[in-house]
Amino acid sequence: MAEPNKDNKNKKPKGFVIGISPMTIFYFLLAIGLFWMLYSRNSASSSPEKVEWAEVQAMIANGDVDEISYIRNDYQGEVKIKPDRLAKYADRFPNGNVPKKSPHFYFLTSTKFYPEEAFGELNAALPAGDQFKVVMKNNDHDWMNWLEMLLWPLLMILLWVWMFRGFNRSMNGGAGGGMGNPFNAGKSTGKLADKNEVKVTFKDVAGLYGAKDEVMEIVDFLKNPSKYTALGAKIPKGALLVGPPGTGKTLLAKAVAGEANVPFFSISGSDFVEMFVGVGASRVRDLFRQAKEKAPCIVFIDEIDAVGRARGKNAGFSGNDERENTLNQLLTEMDGFGSNSGVIILAATNRADILDKALMRAGRFDRQIYVELPEVNEREEIFKVHLRGIKVSKDFDIPLMAKHTPGFSGADIANVCNEAALTAARKNKKEVDTQDFLDAVDRIIGGLERKDNTIMTPAEKRTTAYHEAGHAVVGWLLPEADPVLKVSIIPRGKALGVTWNLPAERKNWSKSYMMDEMCTLMGGRAAEMIVNGEPSTGALSDFERMTNMAYSMVQYYGMSDRIGPMSFYDSTGSRGYELVRPYSEKTAELMDQEVRRIIDEVQARTDRILRENDAAFRQVAELLLDKEVIMNDDLERILGPKVKPASAVEEAPESQGQPESGEGTAHE
Repeated sequence: MAEPNKDNKNKKPKGFVIGISPMTIFYFLLAIGLFWMLYSRNSASSSPEKVEWAEVQAMIANGDVDEISYIRNDYQGEVKIKPDRLAKYADRFPNGNVPKKSPHFYFLTSTKFYPEEAFGELNAALPAGDQFKVVMKNNDHDWMNWLEMLLWPLLMILLWVWMFRGFNRSMNGGAGGGMGNPFNAGKSTGKLADKNEVKVTFKDVAGLYGAKDEVMEIVDFLKNPSKYTALGAKIPKGALLVGPPGTGKTLLAKAVAGEANVPFFSISGSDFVEMFVGVGASRVRDLFRQAKEKAPCIVFIDEIDAVGRARGKNAGFSGNDERENTLNQLLTEMDGFGSNSGVIILAATNRADILDKALMRAGRFDRQIYVELPEVNEREEIFKVHLRGIKVSKDFDIPLMAKHTPGFSGADIANVCNEAALTAARKNKKEVDTQDFLDAVDRIIGGLERKDNTIMTPAEKRTTAYHEAGHAVVGWLLPEADPVLKVSIIPRGKALGVTWNLPAERKNWSKSYMMDEMCTLMGGRAAEMIVNGEPSTGALSDFERMTNMAYSMVQYYGMSDRIGPMSFYDSTGSRGYELVRPYSEKTAELMDQEVRRIIDEVQARTDRILRENDAAFRQVAELLLDKEVIMNDDLERILGPKVKPASAVEEAPESQGQPESGEGTAHE
């Protein structure tokens, strides 16, 4: 156990009073205020009723008054009625509730009222038994009135100070002591990691070969600047990391800081955006001021698209948008008249298409480093990193799992490893084996299996089996289509059935490949029409993907003979703000006709394949009904070896990819 710090023994607690925090005092005063309010309300409910001086004279004449107290400095009198006479005045009080305590009534007089003479004359006119007692006094409780007037304003001031203090702390990342200082609102919220605190290096970043090569030159410049300056080279001012979520952009930035051994400022783009005018620009200035003081250093802005969106295209905001003012200040600081020698800006985003062009130009971000999804060799390295703390079986095959996870990012692979460990623990295993990892991949992509037999009726289960068999048979028999790994009619997530394919890691899609893939997607609906004679809602997601693919062929890839080699793809994202399309109505009609022709061709081709292989198609469906899950070995036994494309140079690696169908099988 660590020894207590001796220097802290004699330190007094912070607060207005020793040992009592300001918040304790505030709550105490608030409790007093609430008690005072309730006490005043209760007192008001039993307060005396007001009467006129003439009514008081009548009460005295009737012999009902026991005592009158007159307050000289308030020109007010209080009347106490004899206990045996109170009943006759019950109708003068709300709900007939006669107060038990005196005074029962009060009256007001003018400054010309002489109480001694008036009360003396009234007492002289009464019999000896009916005379009343007279008490003359002055009101000496003015301080209570002052307290009542000042208590609530003081409490409101304390509440405001407390709220502003919490607000100011939140705006400054929880830093700053004492009462809130409004002048700290424009201070930068960036976190500074000293060069000795950043322990991440390039050894901790698996894969990302091309991206690491790009940033290593920046690190080398920070370590050996004379090597470049001797030739007249200048250090890059900034580098923009672009890539899908989870690919390791933030981790790569930390590795740059760790390798360069320089101070590292990290901040999110959303930290600049505030509801107060000028706060964002002020924080930008303060961030760069601190960075210049620590130069050479690295400033990392994560999710820069929150503040770097193209100006004039912020929907719902005016031209004087605070976000645009913040961006203008950022542009000035990165490459303006001032000098930022030794300050390198790293930023990360997965939406580079919406960034302002002025932000992307050379001189601000000299380099755009694309952090792509890892390939098979990179996935092997990523698996090795995330398997360090997991107890896996000795026969676990890392290359096999890398082939079974194409399109997975580093974050996805980390999730697979964790999910596999949870699956093994759920089964009370001592080690995590390959099947646990395969189950984890299926669960992450398709969802959790639902083996409850009440989910589907027998008719729905039969339709689902033939639907998935249609996908599997068409995909197996077409040469360009991705081979099938397995087919399942066990409900998973929203889908009642899933067909998993084995896509090759291709970067370029041919027209024949896209046509075969669309036929595979059409296989489910074609099978339903052959077996049931009518369609169902199970092909929703299949048709969505197929229609998007057909329109992409016509509008983007120039794969239509009638439209020709033209593309209406908008890589900048700016066309979404325009009301006029870049093509005429006649061209739009022609594109619709071409899409209709492609889908009709796909439908006819798919229907012909299934009818020509009707016996094998029905055999696959019946096997699926019997086993619920069949693998590619079962398909090969029924349909023969997978047909390879004639132009294939090498066999595509087997890998677990996205489900070919079933995500919308409801079958939804």
